[in-house]
Amino acid sequence: MRQYIYAILGAGRQGTAAAYDLAKFGEAQKIILADIDEESAAQAAERINQLIGREVAIAQQLDVSDRTALDKILPGVDVVLSAVPYTFNLEITKACLASGSSLCDMGGHTGVVRQQLALNAEAKATGISIVPDCGMGPGLNVTMGAYAKDLLDEPRAVHIFDGGLPQNPVPPWNYQATFHINGLTNEMDGQATFLRDGKLTPVDTLSEPEFIEFAPLGRLEADVTSGGLSTSPWTFEGQLQEFTNKTLRYPGHFEWLRAFKELGLFSEEAIQINEFQVVPRDVYHALLEPKISASEIRDVCVIRVVGYGKKDGEETTATIDLIDYYDEETGFTAMERLTGWHCAMMMGFQARGLVPAGGISVEVAVPAADFMQAVRERGINFEVRYE
Repeated sequence: MRQYIYAILGAGRQGTAAAYDLAKFGEAQKIILADIDEESAAQAAERINQLIGREVAIAQQLDVSDRTALDKILPGVDVVLSAVPYTFNLEITKACLASGSSLCDMGGHTGVVRQQLALNAEAKATGISIVPDCGMGPGLNVTMGAYAKDLLDEPRAVHIFDGGLPQNPVPPWNYQATFHINGLTNEMDGQATFLRDGKLTPVDTLSEPEFIEFAPLGRLEADVTSGGLSTSPWTFEGQLQEFTNKTLRYPGHFEWLRAFKELGLFSEEAIQINEFQVVPRDVYHALLEPKISASEIRDVCVIRVVGYGKKDGEETTATIDLIDYYDEETGFTAMERLTGWHCAMMMGFQARGLVPAGGISVEVAVPAADFMQAVRERGINFEVRYE
């Protein structure tokens, strides 16, 4: 059996989770865990090697903004994961084109993703695949959206609901941050792009609340956030009349966020206060982050995808429910598992040559049924029901 060499840029929570999955399921010969903080990289590599029981992960100090340093690390690597902020991803993509390494990343900005996908011809010529915007959402939620679409003979609409929540919510926030707070705020700001009446439609964030019942968590609130569908609305234009995504929280949480947004606390434009220039978002983060951070997070992640259309000539609703919990055995949170592991699954498909060369959107990189089989093999539980 052939083994592969992987590199993970960013040895934080999600990058470490991805390394674990690659070591266990990705036929990894070597996993380079690179981080600007050498100690963080070393701790992540040591954790993976202990969990797996073999020396497969090695630590490397790396500043991803240093192109020369990147060019030294990447040659010989089969697939690279960018688990650093999206602002670095375009340059990392160009470095992968130079090294001949395929790339998966955790995205975070649809505009940057579209610039990466525009390098399709160069990627094809080099023989590598570029698959941006993997993770839980966008990522697994979009994969599941494609799966729901494929379950129907004549799909008409697909609606996605997803969220990461604390198992034991503490008022008033009823939320714990499981990824970088700026990414969290970005999701709550701006606009989402949906398909409505078959057309690409911008929708303001936090503007369409609704409630759903999701056993065993009970009643949850859903609302519009940005970026969760990545490029999939463009991909599915002409195939679906409706395609939407809303984020799930415990009831009441979004009321705070709507107020913060209305106050202008999400703004990155400096304002004058007395003799100081102050960025509202910086103040907001400084005050909020300590309130929603915890040294130990026991979370639960849920995704519900509802597809409407015809199956076997009859009007049918296909519902997929996925729920995952903090893993006591490995110490990985549900968010780490669904985010990091989705990336690792994609990287495994890329390494084995099962993703075509080029710039490929996450929703079409791998047949959805094949991807969901990989999800099931990892013990992540989901059920499909038809009505």
